[in-house]
Amino acid sequence: MSTLGLVRLHAVDDVLVAMSDAVSATGVPIPAGHKAAARDLTVGEPIRKVGLVIGWAKTTIRAGDHVHTHNVSAHGELPPSTAVAAAVPAAPGRTFLGIPRADGRFATRNHLLVITTVNCSATVARAVATEANRELRGMAGVDGVTALVHASGCGLPAFGPQIDRLRAVLAGYARNVNTAGVVVLGLGCEVNQVDSFLEATGLEPGPALETVVIQDSGGTRAAIDAGLEAIGRIAPRVATTERVEVSAAHLVLGLQCGGSDGFSALSANPVLGRASDLLIADGATILLSETPELSGTEEVLVARAESDAVRAKLRALFEWWRNYTAAGGAEMDSNPSPGNQAGGITNIVEKSVGAAAKGGSTAVRDVIGYAMAPTTNGLVVMDTPGYDPASVTGQVAGGANLICFTTGRGSCFGSKPAPTVKLSTTTQLYERMRDDIDLDCGGVITGDSTVECRGEELADLLCRVASGEPTASEVLGYGDEEFTPWLDGVTM
Repeated sequence: MSTLGLVRLHAVDDVLVAMSDAVSATGVPIPAGHKAAARDLTVGEPIRKVGLVIGWAKTTIRAGDHVHTHNVSAHGELPPSTAVAAAVPAAPGRTFLGIPRADGRFATRNHLLVITTVNCSATVARAVATEANRELRGMAGVDGVTALVHASGCGLPAFGPQIDRLRAVLAGYARNVNTAGVVVLGLGCEVNQVDSFLEATGLEPGPALETVVIQDSGGTRAAIDAGLEAIGRIAPRVATTERVEVSAAHLVLGLQCGGSDGFSALSANPVLGRASDLLIADGATILLSETPELSGTEEVLVARAESDAVRAKLRALFEWWRNYTAAGGAEMDSNPSPGNQAGGITNIVEKSVGAAAKGGSTAVRDVIGYAMAPTTNGLVVMDTPGYDPASVTGQVAGGANLICFTTGRGSCFGSKPAPTVKLSTTTQLYERMRDDIDLDCGGVITGDSTVECRGEELADLLCRVASGEPTASEVLGYGDEEFTPWLDGVTM
């Protein structure tokens, strides 16, 4: 790969990509990450980048023209894919220092959660977490107390998919292996009552789960005190747990990209894909999500499906999203943000080509719903929105104990109880936002490194983070505000 100018990334590509600000052979300025036509294109012709269709010419495009939103459409028929799932690489035997749980799972962090049944208990929950963190500061083995607050829990139907999903997300966080203890905090008169929430989800009070109801406790201050007392009973037991060396098979890694740019498909996302393949070799579970941002790679994923049943699930999933967006008066191509487009991404198809690269090259083993726990290891597609906080919330509720997040424009994000590792697509971004980035993948673009080398480095970094090494977002304090359940439905 050339380090400067305009480069054809694949033999069949119809575009050249600017590795830095460049000028095409016809004198057209092409910003870094953007595309120039490698040949003349007629209206309706498919346009390929990295060997895959990223759109269709909506006007006549001449060689050297800037190829972007003004002359490319996201609407066309994707050709059948010839992709095949790659064989799982030889297991490198990676390990991490995990925190053992009684059920045989191993955590990467020890967090205590204050889970709110309703928005009306949010202020009390935040007060409990704030005061508890002050009291527990310096207690070894406890990674902190986080209040999970949200905008629901009342004003919604008492039965049906909307409250079921809210409860599934809350219970998923309570059951996440990185959650060492829980205080469930309610108001007392909400639709999502504490007792009915526990009954519906099968959660039971015990040494690691206590409940507080504000109205029964005597009001705000009394409920805060009761929550602090409950945390005080749980925390000392958590602090005595020691880490042990275990296989990377105990990792459940959620994949994310945000603030993507034209380099996402060239550096950070393929690097994460390589690391995903390496961890799958050790038996880890990898969650590929953000379904709208996979829509341009439907045929590739279907071709890589492990079975006819998985292929059918994938096709049904993308059909649901097409109907869902249409019902809301939108379309899949509404997804790319102004920042994505400024960074060189033309449409949802091109964005999806980059996003799918995070999932590596092995077989798609299953497709699961939002916040569901995977039942197999390997590459699993979890249905989530493309909106990063809502997507990560679903992954953590489904059991992710680690998140890896790529960015080209500079997303600021972190999550709890699962830590987030951040990757930059370019060295320029890494140098500009060094406090937010854990690994610079820009060397893949400049030729100073390769996807394979950076992928190995990333797999090692993920195991170190799983062992307790703090991430940039943890140092900065991210994770308390990013809990965002996907709750599409009726508000009454």
